[in-house]
Amino acid sequence: MKRIAMGLVAFALLLLAPSARAQDKKAERTWKAKCASCHGEDGKAQTDQGKKMAVRDMTTPAWQKEFSDDQIRKAILDGIKTERDGKKKEMDPYKDKLKPEQIDALIPYIRSLAK
Repeated sequence: MKRIAMGLVAFALLLLAPSARAQDKKAERTWKAKCASCHGEDGKAQTDQGKKMAVRDMTTPAWQKEFSDDQIRKAILDGIKTERDGKKKEMDPYKDKLKPEQIDALIPYIRSLAK
């Protein structure tokens, strides 16, 4: 009986795995289309625009610890307008450009950049 239950769990995980990979691919496409020009494909912000605005490297443990999922979501939704080190930092809001599920998918994608 225990083997049957374990087999069913393993089977269920296999069924869910393609869905998770598809979500990851969708999030990656969204990242590349909307975020990578400033944040870089790898999240390190070593792009011309990222350097110009002194965008921080999202892959560092310090950045990952400093920003909660809710803070990341809010930044994506509402954008950012601030100045640091004499450089303007502006990010357009995406609340009217991305669907809520796209924004939600970006958060674990951003977290995965640190790995």
